[in-house]
Amino acid sequence: MNAAARKIQTIYLTLTLGNTLAASFIWGINTLFLLDAGLNNLEAFAANAFFTAGMVLFEVPTGVVADSWGRRTSFLLGTVTLAVATYLYYFLWQVSASFWWWAAVSVLLGLGFTFFSGAVEAWLVDALHFSGYDGGLETVLGRGQMVSGVAMLAGSVAGGVIAQATNLGVPFLLRVAVLVAMFVVAFLLMHDVGFTPERSAHPLQATRAVLRASVDGGLRNPPVRFMMLAAPFTEGVGFYVFYALQPYLLQLFGDPRAYAIAGLAAAIVAGADIVGGWLAPQVRKRVRRRTTVLLASTLTSSVVLVVLLATSTFWLALVLLALWAVVASVGTPVRQAYLNDMIASKQRATVLSFASLMGSSGGVVVQPLLGRAADVYGYPASLALGGAVQLLAAPFILLSRGRRSPADAATGVAAAP
Repeated sequence: MNAAARKIQTIYLTLTLGNTLAASFIWGINTLFLLDAGLNNLEAFAANAFFTAGMVLFEVPTGVVADSWGRRTSFLLGTVTLAVATYLYYFLWQVSASFWWWAAVSVLLGLGFTFFSGAVEAWLVDALHFSGYDGGLETVLGRGQMVSGVAMLAGSVAGGVIAQATNLGVPFLLRVAVLVAMFVVAFLLMHDVGFTPERSAHPLQATRAVLRASVDGGLRNPPVRFMMLAAPFTEGVGFYVFYALQPYLLQLFGDPRAYAIAGLAAAIVAGADIVGGWLAPQVRKRVRRRTTVLLASTLTSSVVLVVLLATSTFWLALVLLALWAVVASVGTPVRQAYLNDMIASKQRATVLSFASLMGSSGGVVVQPLLGRAADVYGYPASLALGGAVQLLAAPFILLSRGRRSPADAATGVAAAP
């Protein structure tokens, strides 16, 4: 890796570290926070579904912002929006607001995250290409996932411990403070490199042009389209499992106020991200096709979720959930690299945002359904049902594999299509 590429990687890892740390302060306690505010399981997971609905509504428009006005602009807007929405969440908890207020602010939270979803990854890939980096994308994306895992481990455990020592609202205020700091960091360090925003005297016309080109490079590109169609099943279940871990582990542990255990649930996923980020490029050196890795990750993690139905022991469930998280996290950098190698630079953020939209749309449907299953049949049954739902992604991955895209076997950063 040359000096220019190393600088880009350092900035990317810094942004990833700060953003994930800010977000993760509440990840270990979010479901408990909603339940403490007076919502039941259905309402709590419905609020999460409104969050993902916000992502569905705003993914493509914010992707267009990133491609039309710059990835740096999109990132800065995201920090401001997410900070405001997080503080409003804290306010709703203080006043024990009704469900529909939670739904509205959850949509705003979704908007905040969509400013990041396609922009940061698009910024990284284009800047690496411009700097002359010729290594595999899985390597840098895997390092990003490892840094994200470290930040999530620290933030989620700290959030759980701080909540137990103070109250469930304090981690939300910590998130706001770190987001403000990240605005300053991004303003000083993050500049669009290897990409020129498509600013125009006619913004609506420019927006239509970006969207049209994005559809051509996304939904009309068969291997990309099939990966997008797989996303609602894998990501929808992933959203649910992540948030269901908190009350599920507390239930097995036997102490509903052991918030540090809830933080441990997020820490499991964080540790898995570290291990998965390290393993992904190692696995790719030994497995020729990216879709092989994705199929193995999807099938294995689904089986683990189904097996959870047969255990009621806290420590055994902890081991199985750690295995689920590691297997799932190995596939994440591989999927990112596969998609990026099939997308043109000019529409990269928009197409990546559309891919994220497809995953979020699965969360809108899957989370409340599985939340309702947890109310009626219990958390183990809902997790097993989630494993069955996730299996539906496998045929779409096979269809993408069948198109034999060069990106399936690529080992370096592809030139922009």
